[in-house]
Amino acid sequence: MKTMTRLRAALALLAVASSLPALANSPSYPESRKVEQIDTYHGQRVADPYRWLEDDNSAETKAWVQAQNRVTDAFLAAMPQREPVRKLYTELFNFEKISVPFQEGGRYFWTRNDGLQQQAVLYTARKLSDKPQVALDPNSFSKDGTVALSGVVPSPDGRLLAYGVAVGGSDWQRWQVRDLATGKDLADKIEWVKFSRAVWTPDGKGFFYSRYEAPKAGQALTGANFFQKLYYHRLGTPQSEDLLVLENKEEKTWGFGAKVSDDQRHLIINVWRGSGRKNGLMLLPLAQGAYQPGTPQVLTLDFDATYEPVALVGKTLYVRSDKDAPRGRLLATEIDAQGPRQWRVVVAETGDALRSASGVGGRFLLQYLRDASTVVRMHAQDGSLISEVALPGVGTASGFAGKWQDQETFFSYASLNAPTEIHRFEPASGKSALFKRAATAFPADDYVTERHFVTSKDGTRVPIFVAHKKGLKLDGSHPSLLYGYGGFNMPQTPSYSVTAATWMRMGGVYVLAGLRGGGEYGAAWHEAGTKLKKQNVFDDFIAAAEWLIANKYTQPSKLAINGGSNGGLLVGAVLNQRPELFGAAVPQVGVMDMLRYHKFTIGWAWANDYGTVDDAEQFKTLLAYSPLHSIRSQRLYPPVLVTTADHDDRVVPAHSFKYIAALQAADTGPAPSLIRIETSAGHGAGKPSSKLIEERSDVLAFMANAFGLQLR
Repeated sequence: MKTMTRLRAALALLAVASSLPALANSPSYPESRKVEQIDTYHGQRVADPYRWLEDDNSAETKAWVQAQNRVTDAFLAAMPQREPVRKLYTELFNFEKISVPFQEGGRYFWTRNDGLQQQAVLYTARKLSDKPQVALDPNSFSKDGTVALSGVVPSPDGRLLAYGVAVGGSDWQRWQVRDLATGKDLADKIEWVKFSRAVWTPDGKGFFYSRYEAPKAGQALTGANFFQKLYYHRLGTPQSEDLLVLENKEEKTWGFGAKVSDDQRHLIINVWRGSGRKNGLMLLPLAQGAYQPGTPQVLTLDFDATYEPVALVGKTLYVRSDKDAPRGRLLATEIDAQGPRQWRVVVAETGDALRSASGVGGRFLLQYLRDASTVVRMHAQDGSLISEVALPGVGTASGFAGKWQDQETFFSYASLNAPTEIHRFEPASGKSALFKRAATAFPADDYVTERHFVTSKDGTRVPIFVAHKKGLKLDGSHPSLLYGYGGFNMPQTPSYSVTAATWMRMGGVYVLAGLRGGGEYGAAWHEAGTKLKKQNVFDDFIAAAEWLIANKYTQPSKLAINGGSNGGLLVGAVLNQRPELFGAAVPQVGVMDMLRYHKFTIGWAWANDYGTVDDAEQFKTLLAYSPLHSIRSQRLYPPVLVTTADHDDRVVPAHSFKYIAALQAADTGPAPSLIRIETSAGHGAGKPSSKLIEERSDVLAFMANAFGLQLR
């Protein structure tokens, strides 16, 4: 009986395989040793035969990485699409890129990359009309561009610059201070900073920052990070003498962020727990702009909602919050009020999702999402609506930062077929003016972005953005790339990317899905894609794929799926559930082992979204969709390219290592299952331009090869 079952499965695989497009020869994979490792969860035994790959420092793992890269490199090098795609990607990548300017100490600051520089350079000028001066060039940090800026914070008087440095893409940062007049660094060095930035005291004599204890030897990239502490560093003193401002010895998951109020009289402390949306707020007086040790005032530590500080005006603190309002609203409280904390509504909840808010020029600028595209409204201090900020179209606007007393701010706007524009906005007049428009080789006017809605398995309406060349004939013939994320309250909104532009220039259709678990429609939308409801995210993505096929944009053999981090988990899970629906899959830096994700670095913080194996019901859900544990043998899989990096200490590479080892060992047909392991790189932030171009063009070339596309 078993023999007949295997025979039928083999014949089925052969029948489907005969219809696949021509691929580079299927590779012979390196051996991945299996070990006898069994874990028991709530009475259920679960094998983990590739546990040894979690040790990235072992000689065996390093040899395995080299062997896998040799196989993948040979496969990619043999693809006829590789060089044409890389050439096109480089051409479209080579344009001036600038960030949204901001002001501090009578200066403007912004970053600029002239096209193919490894890292963007920080510039400064007293006036926008002045010739900008280089404030800091991170290209001088390393020859290969793998040492990057992780943050820049000018001092209040604009004389000094605190800046963070990250090596090889790691989340760990070292903070230093540069004298902008001389271009020389001071002696100050702050180590083991993560998920934090410098926050200057108004007197400019020092700054606040948060850090973890130094990791044990060999565990910098894998060890769990707990008990973050908030410190104050006084310039000219060693880090060992820094003053402890705040810690919680009883709550290992607490972390601390900080900002100085615009009136420079208070330090506003954000208390966070993991990646959850809900936070606490505390307040610490700053006498004459200086730090003096004391006990912070608790505004709220209930962790019952989001409380994002917007502005402290006099004794009134304004916050963006989803307290009793899942789509968000603007609240206010009096900081010196006695008794239980009272919040009053300044701007009520609307049908749109309030994503961020700022106080600039005595006005509130509220940034909403309406069906996953940006809408910005300006309100008076009393909450009354003044106007809606005019935007160029349906797309993504971001920025609008500044202080309550500032008379101008800047924002960016982009869409899938519209390269980034920077605008200057004056709250007093409500008018904006174009400051800078990216000049790219992408013929944007020849392409269009459309918003559609698909119906998920349970009837939920899910937004997708479909970008392609104008005049597209819907005949099911077009290579299509479907991208998704669906997690951590992070919305996916249409913005310009060289990857999308290159794919469209290759004749493809690029699709961005706004899945549950993200922040497209507020707190309820986010929670509908978490923990026991995580399957909703996968169902939404599958529904988007089926809609594209039903509406004749593409067909399964020409549909690729892609996502990174939580999106890598998405791709891995959906691929296991519906392998026949796709022609290629590229999960990048994905969370693939859902039973052990909490064991490494900051992974424990994701339990707010994923749940935990300590809970019996959540364990069953995690096991059911975990990409590592739900690979389906004797089902034909499309070509798969997994990508990760050796310095990824956000989602450690062991996730991808174990997943590809299991996939290569499974009976999933003749299509290649490969892993591309980048060296001296991390989760993505700070990656040099050369590595970005190489990786992303390889991903697109792999998809083109899977579809049999002929490129010149």
